[in-house]
Amino acid sequence: MTQNHVPVLAGELIDLLGPRPGETVVDCTFGAGGHARLLAGRIGPAGTLVGIDRDPLAEDRFAELSAEVPCQVRFIRADFVTGLQQLIGEELQADIVYLDLGMSSMQVDTWVRGFSYSYDAPLDMRMDPDQELTAAEIVNHWEERRLARLLREYGEERFAGQVARAIVRTRRRHELTSTHELVDVIKSAVPGHAPFASGHPARRTFQALRIAVNDEVAQLQEALPLAWELLRKRGRMAAISFHSLEDRTVKRFFAAKARGCICPPEFPVCVCGREPEGELLSRRAIAPTPGEVADNPRSRSAHLRGARRLRGESE
Repeated sequence: MTQNHVPVLAGELIDLLGPRPGETVVDCTFGAGGHARLLAGRIGPAGTLVGIDRDPLAEDRFAELSAEVPCQVRFIRADFVTGLQQLIGEELQADIVYLDLGMSSMQVDTWVRGFSYSYDAPLDMRMDPDQELTAAEIVNHWEERRLARLLREYGEERFAGQVARAIVRTRRRHELTSTHELVDVIKSAVPGHAPFASGHPARRTFQALRIAVNDEVAQLQEALPLAWELLRKRGRMAAISFHSLEDRTVKRFFAAKARGCICPPEFPVCVCGREPEGELLSRRAIAPTPGEVADNPRSRSAHLRGARRLRGESE
């Protein structure tokens, strides 16, 4: 079951990247195609849109979109690291590369995928249904210490130890197989006041499990330099993130590319000769307006950052 897809920070992404007719655009996380549709209309018949996604549902959506947009189109069914590596191997050069991280509405609203704590479904959470690791495997077989570390690092869960302990205690009696079973365990472990302070008590645990199942942090760290390499000079890159781990990773990557001289401040003149590879397209992360959050609550935690490539590695 799906609802109508609403792309997050769509107008802000267009303004930041400034797509022009005839440009080549790579959408690393096609999803339901909301952002891609907007950019495709701006690059026109002479432009090219490449969509990358590991979810087979995204491939179906891309097929629908390809019949409606004016530009040339191509889809790569793969995670974005593999897709970017393929494009680099083909020596493609892009004017725009962007990533809309996290889950798409299409994935959240497809109940049987088990991404949401709002619906009862199997503990799955795989973006690529062909992969082996599932949320059920993690919940039922990872040791308590490893579970707690996962919840603390990827979910920033304040009560990681208590939740991990409750999961292990419950699975000794019976295997956890559904999202609502897991939600009940989490509620039993989180103090009563906590849900009112930080939203649904299962939100952070489900986030952590999804990130681990899909290897999202490692994927992002590997993908950012690949996406940058794909850009031609003056090409633009952007990322929309939905939690602090992603946002910090993107922020540090763009900041490093925009950094010039690294000499100690006491040096009277620069001796390192380092010049910035890029420039930031906005000094701070761009957040959704209150109006967008009211219309689309899922946009609440979104942050958009971007940078422009000024030169190549050898320049």
